[in-house]
Amino acid sequence: MSNSELIHNTIAFVKKTLKDAEGGHDWFHIERVYKNALLISKSENVNSTIVALGALLHDIADSKFHGGDESVGPKVATEWLMSQHTSAADIEHVIQIINNISFKGGNLEQQFKSPELDVVQDADRLDAIGAIGIARTFNYGGFKNMKIYDPSISPKLNMTKEEYKKSTAPTINHFYEKLLLLKDRMNTETGRRLAQKRHEYMEDFLNQFYQEWNGEI
Repeated sequence: MSNSELIHNTIAFVKKTLKDAEGGHDWFHIERVYKNALLISKSENVNSTIVALGALLHDIADSKFHGGDESVGPKVATEWLMSQHTSAADIEHVIQIINNISFKGGNLEQQFKSPELDVVQDADRLDAIGAIGIARTFNYGGFKNMKIYDPSISPKLNMTKEEYKKSTAPTINHFYEKLLLLKDRMNTETGRRLAQKRHEYMEDFLNQFYQEWNGEI
């Protein structure tokens, strides 16, 4: 099987698997990350097939929607890649990307590093910020029935992985606990450049939000 066939088949598999997924983690999220990854890859020395597979499969079974079980995604991805007769080395690399891509509170050291992970991680983080990031954040907050904002509940920085996973804080807090931190955690030059504009958009949004909340405008 050629690499192009593998990518084509994987796209079809992901579309089918995520057809009923929550709006911020559905096929369209995967497609955006995939496109971001392809864009960033143009300036990086990477294995484009690994980048494509990592981007397409990184959220195939997000632990947030599987009772916090982080083993489901890698298991589904492994079974799929094996069914496509992907090499053991390539499967291992993709699984390492899936296992190490997430923010998880920002306090964990990645146990694996590669240029391909850097690209996919930047692509995923770009989709968590800017206009799309704002939309996804409030979509998920509504999905979890979280408050939009509560001035009496301060953001918690430096949360542990478990605290981050279990957080039920208002959606606005998530900007400070994750989204506004991502710009300075990008791995690639292209990722940093793209993140800057999206970061500034979020800052403008928050300024507008607080002025409206306080009845100033």
